[in-house]
Amino acid sequence: DTSVHVDTTTGIEDENKMPRDYQLLSAYPNPFNPETVISYELPVNSKVTLGIYDILGREVRKLVDEDREAGKHEVRFNGGGLASGVYIVRCSYRQSDGVKVINSLKIELIK
Repeated sequence: DTSVHVDTTTGIEDENKMPRDYQLLSAYPNPFNPETVISYELPVNSKVTLGIYDILGREVRKLVDEDREAGKHEVRFNGGGLASGVYIVRCSYRQSDGVKVINSLKIELIK
């Protein structure tokens, strides 16, 4: 058998592809000092609230509180003025059926 199979998969995703789910993707870099970029995806236009909370659950910053279009979004967070430590990013979305979706992730500020 002299047939050859060539795999043309590149691992590069289509940039224009709409997300299928509500996702809080990542914060990069993490740990960070003093800035990180938080990424999230919306499958449809949604009301988005994104905040940073300390380990006791107190909101220390609100980064987004508005309607956003479907697609991938990034928000820059500057932790200047905050103490070193672990913080929680909490992102909530309002689906078209009215159900609220909440995602969270841990970030660490190191000074």
